[in-house]
Amino acid sequence: MTTVTLGHPETILHAAAAAAVVRVLEAYDLEVEYVTGGRDELTAAMKAGGVDLFVSAWLPDIDAAWLDASLGMDVLGELYKPVFGWFLPEGCAPHVVSISDLGNDDGVVGRTIVAPESVLERVRRGVGAYGLTERGFTIEARPDDAAYRHAAAAIEAGEASILPLWQPNFLHHGARLRQLDDPKGVLAGEQAARMLVRRSARAELDSDLLDELDELMLGNKVVSALEYAVRCDGMSTDDAAEAWQRGKLLPR
Repeated sequence: MTTVTLGHPETILHAAAAAAVVRVLEAYDLEVEYVTGGRDELTAAMKAGGVDLFVSAWLPDIDAAWLDASLGMDVLGELYKPVFGWFLPEGCAPHVVSISDLGNDDGVVGRTIVAPESVLERVRRGVGAYGLTERGFTIEARPDDAAYRHAAAAIEAGEASILPLWQPNFLHHGARLRQLDDPKGVLAGEQAARMLVRRSARAELDSDLLDELDELMLGNKVVSALEYAVRCDGMSTDDAAEAWQRGKLLPR
């Protein structure tokens, strides 16, 4: 095999993580053709045998459908560990350490929760489980990018706003957020970002390459930095991945 078709969801975060994986593939002199799109498009491409390597499926829950036997994909490696949580900008409302504390803070924390639309149901779940509507909290759903702009402004201003986010996310770069405890465990369990490899392609790929991919761990901090480099520093995903590979993405 001289060319690998690499699939990834059509988001900056997934594209940046995929670019880091491509650095490994290119070291084995492989050409890469990308397959991107929404969930339905990617599922159809897998089913048609049009994806050799996929970056990445969040398992065991979020992307479990991509493990369907009819798609012919096997799990490979673990790139990072996504986890959903509610965050406050570092230094804000230090006495609020848990979601259970919200509403007992003399109004220090803003009562409007701006939720990215992609996590709206998870935010509703948290509000319901902790009885936050009765404590004066409301939810304002916004498109993801608009919600991220709100979060970035809150972080910059040191505003005590609840920021519901997946980690990794570019907003976590720089360690300016702290996560609230979720004692009821209602938000989301930790996931594992796993690659998927087409079962019939395994025999055609170099065994050393498969071993290297299986052992590749980017980590949440690196993936956040990759996305930050693309969104905020104007880098291409390839440039960000090269900076990571050269040890220039994160401060030493």
